[in-house]
Amino acid sequence: MELPLDHFRLIGVSPSATSEEILRAFQLRLDKTPDEGFTYEVLTQRSELLRLTADLLTDPDRRREYENVLINGSSGLEFSSNREVAGLILLWESGATKEAFKLSRKALNPPQTPALGSSREADLTLLAALTARDSAIQEEQLRSYSNAADFLQEGIQLLQRMGKLGERRKELEEDLIALLPYRILDLLSRDLNDQESHKKGLSMLENLIIKRGGLEGNNKSEYKDYLNQQEFEAFFQQIKPFLTVQEQIDLFLELQKRGSLEAGFLAFLSLTAIGFSRRKPEKLFEARRILKKLNLTGLDSMPLVGCLDLLLADIDQACARFSSSYDENLRDWLNNYPGNKLEAICIFCKNWLENDVLVGYRDIDSKEVDLDSWFEDREIQEFIEKLEKKSNKIAIRSNLQNQRIEYESSAKTTEDFDNTLGNIDDRKLPWPGGIKQEEKVEIKENEFNEEYFKKKPIEFYNFLIEKIAELKFSFGEFLKDKEIINRSPYLIYIYAFLILFAFGIGIGFLRNNSKKSIQDEAITEKPLIAIDKNQKFIEKDIIQEIKKNPSSKLNSIPEKSTSIISYELKELNTSSPSLEDIRNLINGWLFSKSNYLAGKSEINLSKIVSKGLIGRTIEERQKDIKKGIYKEINSQILKIDLESQTSSRIVALVELNYLERIVKNSGEFVNETLLNPLKVKYILGFSNKSWKLVDFVSGL
Repeated sequence: MELPLDHFRLIGVSPSATSEEILRAFQLRLDKTPDEGFTYEVLTQRSELLRLTADLLTDPDRRREYENVLINGSSGLEFSSNREVAGLILLWESGATKEAFKLSRKALNPPQTPALGSSREADLTLLAALTARDSAIQEEQLRSYSNAADFLQEGIQLLQRMGKLGERRKELEEDLIALLPYRILDLLSRDLNDQESHKKGLSMLENLIIKRGGLEGNNKSEYKDYLNQQEFEAFFQQIKPFLTVQEQIDLFLELQKRGSLEAGFLAFLSLTAIGFSRRKPEKLFEARRILKKLNLTGLDSMPLVGCLDLLLADIDQACARFSSSYDENLRDWLNNYPGNKLEAICIFCKNWLENDVLVGYRDIDSKEVDLDSWFEDREIQEFIEKLEKKSNKIAIRSNLQNQRIEYESSAKTTEDFDNTLGNIDDRKLPWPGGIKQEEKVEIKENEFNEEYFKKKPIEFYNFLIEKIAELKFSFGEFLKDKEIINRSPYLIYIYAFLILFAFGIGIGFLRNNSKKSIQDEAITEKPLIAIDKNQKFIEKDIIQEIKKNPSSKLNSIPEKSTSIISYELKELNTSSPSLEDIRNLINGWLFSKSNYLAGKSEINLSKIVSKGLIGRTIEERQKDIKKGIYKEINSQILKIDLESQTSSRIVALVELNYLERIVKNSGEFVNETLLNPLKVKYILGFSNKSWKLVDFVSGL
């Protein structure tokens, strides 16, 4: 077997090495024998190959002759069959792990398959396992995670086929599992033209999440040793921007079907994103339907649904949603907003779209949201117009149905009443004009028919008023006839009932028509948009006011400085902390860290900061002590926004005024850094029933 190896690489020296250096390297290689479990026979052959190489390179004539061979283009060394395994071990030791793995695997396959149970088989199998793992490590260092996984999979399959080295195979399998997130990131981050890799990465991502038990990680037995919830969320935030919005919708909807509530909320955000960015208002309906069915603890869904209602031009509904929010801070802000309430809702919606909805997608360019352009879009106008027409038809249909039911009920009552009167001699009734039963039937068929009822409601109402007046007059004449009263006292009650019944029909009809009139007025008086004769939507005064580019945001908070004398650190136990709570926690971190790095106090942040972050701060201070310096840091929060918030993770975007002065212990000034502003992303995690600062990223 010829190996891609020369004598210099075999012994581990450069071609310019002297004889003394060669002998020294030879001795070191003899003393440093691989202890991974190779047989004594192959290790003896390895030592013999090293000795032969040392002899050749320390003999001036033979070395000169060999160097001439190399100059003439010869490369590689030929090994006899009984020494090729030792040669492969030396090739592996020289750093050519990939070549060593491929040649070892080839030697284990037909027609070179060694005898079953022989020392050659055992040594080649062990070497294949070792070189597969080392090759994967090399590829991982080059960030070629997919290639690294390929080496591990080939090594696992080889050991399974050979039926040997169960512990080694388990190590490779654990390495492969730990490599999975990096493989997914590698595949998904490639150019979208590589569709095969992208689909493979997407499938692996979905399988990973399903095995974990959803985004929440409810299946504690899977990946618990290396990918906890906090690590997974950090990984998922890296993955998300490499997925298109439609891919995220499909993924989250599938995970929601499997019981993941957080996936349902992310599906709601993704549907809102595609609906707004692609001008597809029907997607907003789907998003609203999903959100209404969610039951996420601590989620105040009313403002979010209100934002969708606003985008669909349902202003009254949007205002009602915001008023129904159980967030007292939000309600106070709305009630105390100096401008119009609708303007405040528009600002909230704009911030929400920019910071929470339209971020983290491969095919959506996150930029400043323009609500004006949304309502000016012709497709949006046509959709809302159809929606309003449909809504009006439904309202009219419902109104007519109610009126029809009321009329049918009244007609039935009239018929029953007439049947009751049928037992009385009509000639004894003192109605003016002597209206007969046949005439009453004709009135019911002609005057009360449904078409007349639909088309001429005012005439119908006037008709009822007229009949009521006739009945009142008849009733008065009736009371004057004492003989009739004496003979038929029950007729008084019958007449009274008839008058009240007719009066009730009139009042009910008037009420229904009044409701319809109010509904029509409400439709025509929408404060956001209106329809002209050409069916074009025009924006009302309030949208024009919003076009003045309001600089205030819902979550803008007055400036506070961390340059304070003392700061009381308290655990943040609220399940859904407010922006002010998060700001106080970050201020506590900034103040305590500043004092500690200045050497003024010890660090005691275990209530609000994770152990890992505290350890990093202590390490930074220890380095400064070794250098004989300390840092004076003054930081002031200018603005804070929420990028995302779940039940277990919060990401806050903060802008700081930041001044850092480096001073020697002697008091000599070294350097000064001023950043105004400095943008920092702070990540909070919920564990042990309290929120803690987990990590931060500066200079975004």
